Amino acid sequence: MSSEPAPISDAARQALEQELADLCDERATVAATLRNNDGVGDRADEADELQRADTLERLDARIAQITTRLRQATVAGPPPTDVVGVGSTVTVRFADGTVETVQIGETAQALDRTLVTSDSPLGRALLGRRAGDSLSYDTPDGQTTAVVVSLGGSSGGQ
Repeated sequence: MSSEPAPISDAARQALEQELADLCDERATVAATLRNNDGVGDRADEADELQRADTLERLDARIAQITTRLRQATVAGPPPTDVVGVGSTVTVRFADGTVETVQIGETAQALDRTLVTSDSPLGRALLGRRAGDSLSYDTPDGQTTAVVVSLGGSSGGQ
């Protein structure tokens, strides 16, 4: 990823905000178990305490990562509308003639078939393209081509 702050779609922002809220709730639960240590216990209790401390550290790191990403996205502003970038909604015509509208995102959402991650072969091929541009990318069956039909269309759930 470049050093420039990247824009983020509304759907991606909402997903990150929900993940952040969930992580904060989980962190509060784990932190409460650490505070309730009464000093009585055996080595298994000490191991559990260390595991909870590790979990807390992992949660803190992810919370910081999401907070930074949300802050950077605010600075970057909305996704571009003339060139494909993270957060763009793109209508693509594939080599077999099918046309699909997808959204370029940073992370995959469970069961979201309209999201293409920016680090996937198709996502990387789309980044920086404009309406009318042709592109090629690798698939499990070999290299294929597609054409960017338009930017900014509706993508169903996004």
